[in-house]
Amino acid sequence: MTDRIIRLVIQAGLILVVIAALPYKVFELDRYFVPKELVLHIAALVVALMLVARRRSLSFDIVDGLIAFFLLWSVASAVFATNHWAAQRSVAISVSGAVIFWGARSVAARGSYRPILVAAAIATVCAAALSLAQAYGLETEYFSANRAPGGTFGNRNFVAHMAVIGLPSLVWCTVTARRPFGALLGSLGGGVLGLALVLSRSRAAWLAVVACAVVLIVPLIASRKYWRGAGIGGRLARLTLATAVGGMVAIALPNTLNWKSESPYLDSARGVVDYKSGSGRGRLAQYENSMRMAASNPVFGVGPGNWAVEYVRFAPSNDRSIADDGMTANPWPSSDWVAFVSERGFVPTVALLSAFVVLFLGALRRWSELENPDAVLAQCVLAGTIVTTMVVSAFDVVLVLAAPSFLVWSILGATSGIRRSAREAKISSKALGLAATLLVLFSLLSVGRSVTQMIAINSVRRGAYTAGWVTGALWDPGSYRINLRVAELYSRRGHCDDARDYVRQALSLFPRSPAARRLARNCGIARA
Repeated sequence: MTDRIIRLVIQAGLILVVIAALPYKVFELDRYFVPKELVLHIAALVVALMLVARRRSLSFDIVDGLIAFFLLWSVASAVFATNHWAAQRSVAISVSGAVIFWGARSVAARGSYRPILVAAAIATVCAAALSLAQAYGLETEYFSANRAPGGTFGNRNFVAHMAVIGLPSLVWCTVTARRPFGALLGSLGGGVLGLALVLSRSRAAWLAVVACAVVLIVPLIASRKYWRGAGIGGRLARLTLATAVGGMVAIALPNTLNWKSESPYLDSARGVVDYKSGSGRGRLAQYENSMRMAASNPVFGVGPGNWAVEYVRFAPSNDRSIADDGMTANPWPSSDWVAFVSERGFVPTVALLSAFVVLFLGALRRWSELENPDAVLAQCVLAGTIVTTMVVSAFDVVLVLAAPSFLVWSILGATSGIRRSAREAKISSKALGLAATLLVLFSLLSVGRSVTQMIAINSVRRGAYTAGWVTGALWDPGSYRINLRVAELYSRRGHCDDARDYVRQALSLFPRSPAARRLARNCGIARA
């Protein structure tokens, strides 16, 4: 019963995390991130409860140990962070992702990995389809005009990341489909992904597709003896053709996207390895400054989610990552691994990388022990997902965001759990109970935080102008933007007595914010 609940929750969560979004355009990033985080945390809470209810002992392997070590170090890093609200939010995504991984792994060990991979494939196609809907003229408040066609992600790069990470699962579902109609649907889904990937103009996603194909070509040939004669080769060829046709249709078919260039896709292809100009040059400068940040805090970093809080200390005034308001343009750097090193330190980053390496190498070994061709090909999915994740996360954020994190950890758990060789750890029932209680409590905290953020966003939209922002600040005191806005509204009216508490809160969250410091000086707060 617990396995079935875990499986259904992960399946439902994978779909819901794709479509979850809010129409409140004043919160351009959080209207996508917050509802997706809520879906992830609710799913993780249910999975955690099921795992706790079922287990009387603790079994783990080296991958479990490395991930647990990464999480514990992240929590320790959060203690020393400047902005504890941002730290909690960042750590919560990591913890919930790990819980999803362990849940998917536990049910896969009992043979229930197919439903999770099917759900991952469906979620991937849904993300791409919603992106295409925007590209070809569908207008709704749930879509953003910035970085279109982002669909329900608000950014076309995020859609492309989801598409390429879920691509190996879609391939597996197509070639191992129980019925010809399932294989046909998979091929159509491949066409949808081909369309979306080309329209996204995401160079990281394009590189990930190439890297995945290059890395997996030898394992696929080597594994052919396990699946030869099952019709898999023909289905793979049709899927490849459908994906290629989808990409060509994207180039030829008119859309509503207002590209500045007359040859946007060719320009993006030319810029794949360009690090001497444009965004490539900006990334290198950002990585260099972030590494200086990491070097100044090598043990625990600056704290999870605190890259944006501290980056301005290490960046020159002409840094492209700094916006006109003196704050970073994005709340995270252009790489998961740069984020982990600078925010959590070198040690946990190496631990997480090691977990991926162990999973990748394990996927390419001892295929003869597996029970059927589907399981062998699922190991190729595991290796392919790791490759695509590593490539896109090297150029953008993946594992620090809720939706791609949910997708990655679900697939990795489902495919690695097929032949997991775990050892039972001898831990006292009291210690095990304490660990389980802390995990459940943290999951509850994460859900509660996301709920209050949703209420705060809704309060700003539904309330009177100033009253709505004030109510939002009550529900989400960890929001720098809401607190700063309330302070600005009061300050403009000359009500500094009312503004001071909000200015102080904004400064505590982002001590180097030029806007918050200016308000503090105007209202006579000594800290500025």
